[in-house]
Amino acid sequence: MNVRFLPSGDTAVVVEFGDRIARELSDRVLRLSALVRASNMPGVVETVPTFRSLMVHYDPLATDSASLIAAIENLLDSNRSETKPVKRWRIPACYAISHAPDLEEVAQRTGLSAEEVVRLHGGTDFHIYMIGFVPGYPYMGDLPESLVLPRRADPRIRVPPGSIAIAGHMTGIYPLESPGGWHLIGATPIRLFDLRRPQPALLSAGDAVRFEPVTVREFDAVRAAVAADAYHVPCETIAA
Repeated sequence: MNVRFLPSGDTAVVVEFGDRIARELSDRVLRLSALVRASNMPGVVETVPTFRSLMVHYDPLATDSASLIAAIENLLDSNRSETKPVKRWRIPACYAISHAPDLEEVAQRTGLSAEEVVRLHGGTDFHIYMIGFVPGYPYMGDLPESLVLPRRADPRIRVPPGSIAIAGHMTGIYPLESPGGWHLIGATPIRLFDLRRPQPALLSAGDAVRFEPVTVREFDAVRAAVAADAYHVPCETIAA
């Protein structure tokens, strides 16, 4: 396995597995992240998985980059594996035009009907590669090939929180109002990021997501339940 170690300031090391987005690279990143956390390495503060690399933050008063790299190399050379069951979240998604401003354009550009776009998107188990861009934003793949489109030529200045979007081979959910250049094909009423929770980000790298289509009325009912702190996103455990 070709692996590169790159310094990131004086408190982090990046372990790079490749130069592309691919599920097998994501699996390696997530496996190493789990191994590092399970090994209780001295000085390790946090691991941050990305598409093709793992950033390992450390306390420079407790360890140094050379010691940390040597310990990680030992993990990579060992036959140890650290697997955990995968959480699959079932996220309510409203694909009605009132919540999906780009759905008809996406259908037109892909040569599909709006119903086919919804069926393909809602019928896919998505893998969360990483969390980034804004707090709690999940980069999820892999989008069915027939839905793959480049980003919008005219990014929006404001995208409403809960917007479900696609671009390239990815789909995502905007947790907060922010700029965005992806195609908006639906919306969810759930909170993806909430500072009142012990772990503010609902989703994590390595989780799976399935979108469950709901009507506008059901969307409003879930939104009201979320506002009253009376809604829990359905989640099940599946084999890794």
